[in-house]
Amino acid sequence: MKSNVEIEFVTQIEKHQNLIHKICCLYSNGDAEHKDLFQEITIQLWKAYPKFRGDAKFSTWMYRVGINTAISLYRKSKSRIQSFSFDDVSYKIPQTETYDDTQDQQLKSIYAALNHLNDIDKAVILLYLEDKSYKEISDTIGISEVNARVKMNRIKKKLKTQLNP
Repeated sequence: MKSNVEIEFVTQIEKHQNLIHKICCLYSNGDAEHKDLFQEITIQLWKAYPKFRGDAKFSTWMYRVGINTAISLYRKSKSRIQSFSFDDVSYKIPQTETYDDTQDQQLKSIYAALNHLNDIDKAVILLYLEDKSYKEISDTIGISEVNARVKMNRIKKKLKTQLNP
């Protein structure tokens, strides 16, 4: 029989698992690495769960543990965990009479630009795209709010340069 803590943890993980998948997409290459990283993040979340005090939202705390786990694995391994490659994704496009691949090309360009960012910058942009406030970004990454704003401005400039040469 599961304890209340286990039930509470599993419920939170199920509710917020897409956050973990997003981290895995940015910090892994391929399905096997994605699954391994997802499992590792879940294990680290379980280990850290007794220390979760509720000072921040669960999702913010989850981002922090997940991103730190992904970055730690990168730093521990001599061979870099390669970033997400848009070409590895298989997806189905609804059949229409005419197909315009403009959006696909734009997405490929965006993912290629994101792959050129360092791991911390990827984390910042991921949180920003999730509509997190600079306060939440700073709490999650462990940097000051001012530093989060500065990083975001620099990331925007980098991406703008890469996407509009």
